[in-house]
Amino acid sequence: MNIIALTKRQYMSKDLIDDRYWRIRHLPLELAALGHSIHGFCLSYQNKIEARFSGNSVEWCSINAGALKIPGLIRYYKRASRYARHADLIWASSDSIYGILGFLLSKRYKIPCVFDLYDNYEFFLVARLPVLKQLYRWVVKKIDGVTCISRPLAKLVQTYGRKKPTKVLENAVQTELYRPLNMRDCRKALRLPENGLFIGTAGTIHPNRGISVLFKVFDQLKEIYPDLGLVLAGPCHMDIPKDPRIVYLGNLPEDRVPLVWNALNVAVVCNTHNEFGKYCFPQKACEIMACDTPIVGAKVGSMLDILAGHPSEWLYHPDDAADLARAIKNRLQDTRTNYTGVKTWSDIAADLDSFIRIIMMDAA
Repeated sequence: MNIIALTKRQYMSKDLIDDRYWRIRHLPLELAALGHSIHGFCLSYQNKIEARFSGNSVEWCSINAGALKIPGLIRYYKRASRYARHADLIWASSDSIYGILGFLLSKRYKIPCVFDLYDNYEFFLVARLPVLKQLYRWVVKKIDGVTCISRPLAKLVQTYGRKKPTKVLENAVQTELYRPLNMRDCRKALRLPENGLFIGTAGTIHPNRGISVLFKVFDQLKEIYPDLGLVLAGPCHMDIPKDPRIVYLGNLPEDRVPLVWNALNVAVVCNTHNEFGKYCFPQKACEIMACDTPIVGAKVGSMLDILAGHPSEWLYHPDDAADLARAIKNRLQDTRTNYTGVKTWSDIAADLDSFIRIIMMDAA
């Protein structure tokens, strides 16, 4: 099939073109590997070179939004429209506005559109605007196909009155990148002490992720474990306690994140019971499992599905410092992993391909 992809260029603190990062990068690539022709259009909210970027069988056209945003968005729509008239299907992702644009193009050219929700987009800034919030919900209700990153998010979109096909399409990991590595070598590469105990996490450091409780627990546990350190990595949006035993590595490129997971004795997936935590898919949990590192996760949203079949002691109640301390102390002793079910992007793309074919048959 001839498929066009609509998305923004910057997401998850990464750049689709420069960083070649994550779901929006890998799903089109894997669909192309299955024989589809993919043309992507990404809107940049930063001043980037406007050009076509080809490679690995997917061509991306990057368009700048500009300072006023609206003129750039109109140019983006017009450029995508030229390709949509010859397309068989539209795949939209990354924010509410791209699902809306995909829906408009699908109606204009009478082709189906699949809207990929890798998060609860109502939580994003654009969808909080009064008119766009209602329009987003209406599009989710009416659009041909919706894929949701988590089971709780799929249940949420059903409350909008959606009756058309909906599929849970979780995340995957690059298993050639995220894999077990020698702990001492990873610590040396990160300039961490080669001995001692380290707990920590990587990803966005933000109050809405429930990470404050990890700081509180570390303050308690360091009195029990004299050689315990806390390692953090990722974009930071809050104050990190000043403590010589807390190491902040900054916002690392993706190829160095596996070093972090493999350097830890216990990796912690923090979250809280808010509109983000309830519907997100904790990507880092899959990365940790692929690296075969002992994991502790907040008992909220998709974490329950990810660790289904594993000991419940690996989970802690969100924002409960005593329970998190219990879980970490337990995992410092119980280092079992025996993880199952870590999927690759080709696995996820195969599921998406099957779903697309269902949508095409319904539209015929």
